[in-house]
Amino acid sequence: MNPKTLKYIVKRLILAVFTVWVVITVTFFIMHAVPGGPFVGEKAVSEAAQKAMEAKYGLDKPLFAQYTTYLKDVVLHLDFGPSLKQRGRDVIDIITDGLKTSAKLGLIAAFLALIIGVVLGAIAALRRNTFFDRVIMVLTTALISMPSFIMGTLLLVAFAIKMHMLPANGSTAAGLILPVITLMLYPMSYITRLTRSSMLDVLGQDYVRTAKAKGVSRLRIIFGHALKNALIPVITYFGPMLAYIVTGSLVVEQIFAVPGIGRAFVNSITNRDYTLIMGTTIILATFIVIMNLVSDILYKVVDPRITLE
Repeated sequence: MNPKTLKYIVKRLILAVFTVWVVITVTFFIMHAVPGGPFVGEKAVSEAAQKAMEAKYGLDKPLFAQYTTYLKDVVLHLDFGPSLKQRGRDVIDIITDGLKTSAKLGLIAAFLALIIGVVLGAIAALRRNTFFDRVIMVLTTALISMPSFIMGTLLLVAFAIKMHMLPANGSTAAGLILPVITLMLYPMSYITRLTRSSMLDVLGQDYVRTAKAKGVSRLRIIFGHALKNALIPVITYFGPMLAYIVTGSLVVEQIFAVPGIGRAFVNSITNRDYTLIMGTTIILATFIVIMNLVSDILYKVVDPRITLE
């Protein structure tokens, strides 16, 4: 590996650790600054019992002492602690169970969005100003303009309630079809437009015109030069997008009752489950930071001329 590349990766890893630490710190103190607590809403719980529960989970200690203890457990032992509301369950087990569904849902949606988006974008660029190009641009513009909760609701009403073609609940394999489509449509449309504009720019470069003048075949120009170089901005977008989709879309999982990490995160906020809020936040932040680093490294793989500094 090139020493400059290795130095860049090490620097980014240090920055990633610092970023996650900032997320942990900010989330921890803001979460505790909000009035109330995880046991305030408990039914038929006396003040003495509430204090006993706070003492059991260490919530009676000074805030900074709670912070240092939590940070030490996470860093040294990767221990996110027990859930304060789901008694008898550890946070890591809840997150793992949620990620099994969210990862399957997100990976399918992300790669379908990538494949279909690149294909449609390439067709639109190669057929510029034709009927196909205009149809693709109109559809992608409409899909980008529509929020996921509206799209999800429309698909739910159309295919689950009106036509009874697919189940509305995302707890089964067939029930994941509508959530996958909902998650896929926006990034697919964005990738389509990104690929089209990038490919049009590449097709206008001097080296492409030179290749045409030398008699290089059209397929080689498209796949060997134009498409390969046009994928660089797509990679920029795909890394963070993959992290966002895989870790679960909060709105989509709520609409389709998908038992993923996004739904667990929403419930943890509603229930003031401090440990589950912290655990899911750390996992989501870490994955997003890692995917950003992977995207930067992939630049070098796609285009060796790029220098990482």
